[in-house]
Amino acid sequence: MLDQHKFPEIENLELLAKQVVEGFIIGLHKSPFYGFSVEFAEHRLYNPGESTRHLDWKVYARTGKMFVKRYEEETNLRCQLVIDASSSMYFPKEESKLNKLQFSVYSVAALIHLLKRQRDAAGLSIFTDKVLFNSAAKSSTTHHHLLYAQLENLLRQSPLNVTTNAAKSLHEIAETTHQRSMIILFSDMFDNMDAQSSDDLFSALQHLRYNKHEVILFHVVDKDKELDFAFENRPYKFIDMESGDEVKLHSHEVKDYYVEQMKKFETALKLRCGQFKIDFVEADINQDFRQVLLPFLTKRSKLF
Repeated sequence: MLDQHKFPEIENLELLAKQVVEGFIIGLHKSPFYGFSVEFAEHRLYNPGESTRHLDWKVYARTGKMFVKRYEEETNLRCQLVIDASSSMYFPKEESKLNKLQFSVYSVAALIHLLKRQRDAAGLSIFTDKVLFNSAAKSSTTHHHLLYAQLENLLRQSPLNVTTNAAKSLHEIAETTHQRSMIILFSDMFDNMDAQSSDDLFSALQHLRYNKHEVILFHVVDKDKELDFAFENRPYKFIDMESGDEVKLHSHEVKDYYVEQMKKFETALKLRCGQFKIDFVEADINQDFRQVLLPFLTKRSKLF
């Protein structure tokens, strides 16, 4: 697959998404998952007796076979792609690696391209403490260009001290998403960590299953730093990217307690997702995009 370090050199997000997906597909054909269908027709065979209004006469002239062009209303799947764009998603601030927001944007761009190949409809929602952008799922080329433009704009932003209100935003997205859709959420799920906020967040996750939606949660993390707390044994100044609060401490003094609390948080999140029949996938920004594309194809193959 495409080297993540080269991403900043490619300004066209749609082109980058295409390269990521094509690299993934090449790897898929060389792997035990070869059985996945990754080449999708843009036409379907004409059924005798139906209207000839949408026949592709150019294909008929070349092949002598009658195919009907497939339009938006005939898409197999509506997929709503949801990105948490709060300040915590801009961690880590290192030029040499992707942060969580960049990883999420590139993942969503690749999924849009994959959905396009499958003649599926893609929608996009972006939220912080409120929903910033929310589009219905469509499959037209014009719509895809709109989504890529929104993603490119998001990459250019780096807001400080923007808090998360995932619960409120996810409730709104659940209400506005076409029923029986697939909702794919990219978030670190770092909302306020008190008991009430956790209950509200889990309630919002449950709401995503409303109207028979299928849901995949990609829990986007820097596993090395955020889960394993792999910092050198020396003093640090830690800054909360959403509140701006600062604390100075020696890393080894808090490591055991921090790792324990993060394990409890992730275990509770996995448990609730299991209860709500939400697919939970840990998406480590230090790994490649197979960890996103393969679970999506696996889920889709179970639905159709």
